[in-house]
Amino acid sequence: MLRLTLLVSILILTIHSAIAQKMQDSLEKRHSPKLAATLSAVVPGLGQAYNKKYWKIPVIYAGMGTLAYLTYRNNKYYQHFKNAYKELSQTNPNGFYYMYHTTFTLSGLDAGKNYYRRYRDMYAIFTVGAYLLNIIDATVDAYLFDFDVSDNLAFKLQPTFIYYSNKNTNISPGFKICINSKK
Repeated sequence: MLRLTLLVSILILTIHSAIAQKMQDSLEKRHSPKLAATLSAVVPGLGQAYNKKYWKIPVIYAGMGTLAYLTYRNNKYYQHFKNAYKELSQTNPNGFYYMYHTTFTLSGLDAGKNYYRRYRDMYAIFTVGAYLLNIIDATVDAYLFDFDVSDNLAFKLQPTFIYYSNKNTNISPGFKICINSKK
């Protein structure tokens, strides 16, 4: 496990230094959503770093790590219940199996097996969803990187009359939304 962690750390640092040079060169150019998506697909969170949204990286890893752990845990319990079900059904189908400080019948083991399989599959889907959401987030942030969010934007809601016929005979009160962009 330590070797894997060390290998991943070295890989991230190598990729980061190579990308840092490319990012420096591309700062003069337009911010690339394609590059942000690719970076997030290769290493989750790297697209957010490219977009300078560093606060999102721990959120991504906490969410994906939690979901991956829950997938692993439910798979472990599923395997225990599956093996116990298989063993009890082969040896004594009307007997009992003692596991996790509880006595189970064959139907109880089957219910536990189905329960943990269902949640294992659900958390695996959620983990893939979090991974895809990470890529989508990096892409959208890259598209909106140069978006102006200054105080020069104005939003006004005004009362008005709405005309419903060509002769302006049917009038109804309403609201008009005005959005102004001042430069």
